[in-house]
Amino acid sequence: MVLDVLDQPHRSGSRALKLEDEDDEGRGVVQVHSKWNNIHLSLVCVLLGVSLIALLDCCRSSSDWVLLGSGGSIWDWTSVCVVLLFTVLQGALYHLPVGQVTEGKMGCHGKRLKYKLNGLYVFLLSAGLLLVLWFCGVLRAGAVTDRIFSLVSAGMAVSLLLSLALYLRPTNTHASAQVHYHNTADPLLKFILGQNMDPSLGIIDIKHFVMVRIGFIGWAMMDLNYLLTAIEMKTSLSLSLLLVIAFHLIYILDFLIDEGSVLTTKEFTEEPIGFIMILGEFIWIPFFSSLPVYFLLQRPNQIHFLSAVPICLLFGIGFLIYYLSNEQKDGFRRNPNDPAYAWFSSIVPYLPALQCFHLLRQRANEIEDSCLKKHGDAWREYCRRVPYKLVPYVY
Repeated sequence: MVLDVLDQPHRSGSRALKLEDEDDEGRGVVQVHSKWNNIHLSLVCVLLGVSLIALLDCCRSSSDWVLLGSGGSIWDWTSVCVVLLFTVLQGALYHLPVGQVTEGKMGCHGKRLKYKLNGLYVFLLSAGLLLVLWFCGVLRAGAVTDRIFSLVSAGMAVSLLLSLALYLRPTNTHASAQVHYHNTADPLLKFILGQNMDPSLGIIDIKHFVMVRIGFIGWAMMDLNYLLTAIEMKTSLSLSLLLVIAFHLIYILDFLIDEGSVLTTKEFTEEPIGFIMILGEFIWIPFFSSLPVYFLLQRPNQIHFLSAVPICLLFGIGFLIYYLSNEQKDGFRRNPNDPAYAWFSSIVPYLPALQCFHLLRQRANEIEDSCLKKHGDAWREYCRRVPYKLVPYVY
C-alpha cells in the first residue's frame, strides 16, 4: 500500500518462508526466513535518504549539488524541531474523540485489534492549522521549503530514534506478536525489518500511526506547503502545479475517507514494523511522493487551459479504475465468500451469451458462403483486407 516502491524488494526478497507458531506461553509467534544480510540492509537505509536528497536537488535549476555545499543546508536543529512537533501533534490528534473505532486483524491472544479511524479529521485540522499560521504571518511557507534537505535529514534522525525506542522497549506480550527470524542471532535484522507485528503506545497502534498520520498526512502537508510557497513566490504558481496538487489531494482524501482499507493490506497484516518501514513513512512518502510538486515549484511549467481538459479526463478515468478495483479488493479480503465476488461460480448465467455467440458465428459462416458464390474474387479480396468475422484479432 503506502510503501509500494520502497518496500517492493522488502516484500519479495525478505520472505522466503513465514510460519505461524506458538511459544510456551501461547503467544503468537511469526517465524521468518530472511534473505537480507547486514550489508544490504545498511546500504538500503543509508542510500534511501541520500538518494532522496539527490533527487530533490535535481529538481532545482542551480547546478550546485547541495551535498557539496555547506553543511548547514543538510542539517539544522530547527528542522528537527519541525519534524518532532509534527509527530507530537499527530500523536495528540490521534486521541480526538471523533471517528469510529474499528476492529482489525486477530491479535495474538484471540482478540481482534482495535484502531482509531479519525485520519480525515486529523488531516483537516492539520491543514487548517497550517493555513491559519500562514495567514497570520506566523509561518512562512518558503522558509519550510528552503529547509527541504534538512527536513529529510531530520526525518531520518527521528526515524532512527523512534526505531531504537521500539527495538529496546520491553516486549508487551499482550499487545504484539513477536517475529523470530531464521538467523535469530542477528540484532540488526530485527532492528531494521522489525521484531514486533503490532506494537502500540497506549491506544496508538504504531504501524497505523506512521503509515497514515506521518506518511500520508505528511505528504499532504508538504503539498500544501509547496502551494503556499508558490503563492508567496507568485512566479511559480502554474496550472500544472495546481493540477498535480489537486490530483494528490484527491488520492490522499480518498485514502483517509476509507482509512479502514489499510487494515487489510499485506504490508499491514503480514509485515513487522522496523526501521525500514518507519524511515519510509517519515521521508519517502512525504518527500518523494510530493517530488513532482517540488519540481514544478523550482521549474514552473505553464500549460494551456485547454490542455488541462484531457489531463483531468485521463486522471479521472485512472482514478475511477483505481477506486473501483481497490473497493473490490478490500471487499474480497474482508469476505472472500461474498457472492458479489464469485462472478464465475457457475456457467449457467452465461449460457444465453454463449448461445448468442454461437448463432452469430453460424450466421456469419452462412453469409460468407453466400457472398463467396455471388462475388467470387471480389469477396476474397475483401476477406483479405478484413480478416476477422466477429472479434478483431481473435475470430
